Amino acid sequence: MTREQCPLIALVGRPNVGKSTFFNRLSKSRKAIVDPTPGVTRDRHYERVVWNDRPFILIDTGGIEVGQHEMITGLIQDQTWQAVQEADIILFLLDGKSGVLKEDYDIISLLRKAAKPIYYIVNKVDGPEVEDIMMPKFYELGVSELWPVSSEHGYGITTFLDSFTESLKEEETDADQELPANTIRVACIGRPNVGKSSLINRLLGQERMVVSEMPGTTRDSVDALLTRGEDNYLLIDTAGIRRKGKVSEKLEKFSVMHALSALEKCDVALLLIDAGEGITEQDTKVMGYCLERGRACIIVINKWDLVKGDTKRQKWVLDEVERATVFAGYAPSMKISALSGSGVKNIFPEIQKVHQQFSLEFTTNKLNRVLQKAVEIHTPPIHKGKRLKLYYVTQVSTKPPTFIIFVNYPKGVHFSYHRFLVNQFRKELGLDKSPLRVVLKERQRKKYD
Repeated sequence: MTREQCPLIALVGRPNVGKSTFFNRLSKSRKAIVDPTPGVTRDRHYERVVWNDRPFILIDTGGIEVGQHEMITGLIQDQTWQAVQEADIILFLLDGKSGVLKEDYDIISLLRKAAKPIYYIVNKVDGPEVEDIMMPKFYELGVSELWPVSSEHGYGITTFLDSFTESLKEEETDADQELPANTIRVACIGRPNVGKSSLINRLLGQERMVVSEMPGTTRDSVDALLTRGEDNYLLIDTAGIRRKGKVSEKLEKFSVMHALSALEKCDVALLLIDAGEGITEQDTKVMGYCLERGRACIIVINKWDLVKGDTKRQKWVLDEVERATVFAGYAPSMKISALSGSGVKNIFPEIQKVHQQFSLEFTTNKLNRVLQKAVEIHTPPIHKGKRLKLYYVTQVSTKPPTFIIFVNYPKGVHFSYHRFLVNQFRKELGLDKSPLRVVLKERQRKKYD
């Protein structure tokens, strides 16, 4: 199965041009399948949007403000500028009602220095009758193409997205086609300074069998193709998201942004935790995104040497990790030191175990035996006076293993019973290290059902 690259798209503009409305319009119109897993939260600043089967990650930013001395560079909000630097493409939103302001010229001049593709979108154009009146003045900005839209009413949104996603498809590389067959894509993700670079370097240096280097989707990062015997791994490094002198707490959210991008094209994610600091809310957020994307995950507790000999601290760290990741109990954990190399040799065997489960296919007969056993153990409850009936189950995909159970009243299946079914399939099929999905679908009922 080919993993599509998922570019990062930064939405920028002056305050009050309608960025949040535009962001919400696109995110609500996405055609993605949502996994309604409790305990998984979304960050309002990012959204995975899928249009015409083409995914991208949209980043909402704060407004760019210009001071009275027009010293733009020093007055841009740090988060917005960081988004511009890290994004693959920029959407610059203009205000159709206020017209062209001097600040727009200055902002465009600055954005062009970032050397990124820029799409110029004129918002608050409520229909074709006003488009001819509003649009000509914006060409004075020296842009070749403008996109009139109304974020509030939806005018022009479909036209823009159709063209935008088509251009994304044209710009896709053939990197996946260059990979050897059965390559496992492994993303190294986590907060800044947890040791991602050290681990990648240790894995590559230890094996000394790098076949080639391949451009990554994030700025200043390189994906490395590694061969160990007959096994191939594409190591997706997200460590380049922090440069020396630019690490700050208020920019922490961009580690999540790049984790999202890496997760879009990986099979297995290595989520690094700092043993010295323990697990944080940021770590569990990234873990939640892993679960949402249906990616296999291994929790790698790095810098274990920092708690060597301190059994009390070791127990605290392990207990905290287990408690914070209870919603993804299938993810195995391991203790390493990327600096010394301790425990690193166990990573590839664990990846192989996890990926094997992640890719498993099962016969329909086997799946239905599991379903029958589950129903015998725990009879389906009553829904509106009628017994819920689970007719049969079939597998529809792998990575992760995904099963559809046909039911007479899917909405009547309580979350607790759905969780019971998931746990039964996990137990009976030996999927203790992989995510799996159990989807309930209504079977057309006959009159006597």
